[in-house]
Amino acid sequence: MGNYFSNIFAGIGTALVGMKITLKHLFGHKVTMQYPDKYNPIRDGGLPDFTRNRLFVDMDLCIGCMICQRNCPVNCIEIETIKVSKDDPEYLKPNGEKRALWVNKFNIDFAKCMFCNLCTEECPTNAIYMTKEFEYSTYDRKNLYYKFSVMTPEQIESKKRIIEEEKAKKAAAAKAAEVKSTETKNE
Repeated sequence: MGNYFSNIFAGIGTALVGMKITLKHLFGHKVTMQYPDKYNPIRDGGLPDFTRNRLFVDMDLCIGCMICQRNCPVNCIEIETIKVSKDDPEYLKPNGEKRALWVNKFNIDFAKCMFCNLCTEECPTNAIYMTKEFEYSTYDRKNLYYKFSVMTPEQIESKKRIIEEEKAKKAAAAKAAEVKSTETKNE
């Protein structure tokens, strides 16, 4: 019987402790911040490689390898490339290296992005990275679709035209070689 009453008193005691905590928070100092006027910035924590903030792509460094697109688990990165022709006047980069691909489309849908950092870890040129910016809420989902490509539609069309001309030249050369070989066989 004593155990019965001790359990009742223990239950009343824990309820009173809970009520004390509730009353303390009810009448105490409020800690709610009026966001976005006041906010605590995200701390770096000394681990800049593990931040989970907005992605940025440096298109001067991007080589169009599409590793970030393949690594993305939610397919929020969309990349399109155009092969560089040797007839292209901009075949060489400003530093003198040969360019292999033009990146005509590099889009990231931040509405899908889960900020897992898998795209940044494997980039061979460190062209894609997380910035310190983390606040980018919007009323329209379309504003969360970022386009990083620096090529204009006119540039894209001219690059495609150069590639088509190069393919036509190769096809004409192959056809001429075929005609020449058939003539040689007929003689």
